[in-house]
Amino acid sequence: MAFAAFRRILSGSSAPSPLLRSHFASIRSSSTLVTLTSPKLFISGLSRVTTDENLYNAFASFGRLREAKVIMDRATGRSKGFGFVTYETVEEAEKAREGMNAKFLDGWVIFVDPARLREAQPRQPPRQDMQFNSQSTDMGFTTNKTIGWCG
Repeated sequence: MAFAAFRRILSGSSAPSPLLRSHFASIRSSSTLVTLTSPKLFISGLSRVTTDENLYNAFASFGRLREAKVIMDRATGRSKGFGFVTYETVEEAEKAREGMNAKFLDGWVIFVDPARLREAQPRQPPRQDMQFNSQSTDMGFTTNKTIGWCG
């Protein structure tokens, strides 16, 4: 029976067995104990092919969505595998969390948790790694001395 469920997952079947669904739901059952204080949800486990539109369509049936955003990597332009969904009210967000936690989206199991506020990061002073071979000016920028000539 377990082999049939894994075969279905590997073959790309979009309808996994109820046994497999209950297993994934039990993995994250502790996240449902936290009460929501904000209508913003954190969605983890997203597929690399999931777009903002796919995320919006998956969560639209639970209430009025303000925003559905998949976080992208700046360097590669690919999804980082997580995103955020914001509803009009906390009640709608709670329904969405209960309805979509440990469900399949684009072939991957997603997990829905309350979004946490971003903590302010203290500003780091600029690095002074190149001090022995550089000169600092009063303008605030650093110039490097080049020794020799390169072709």
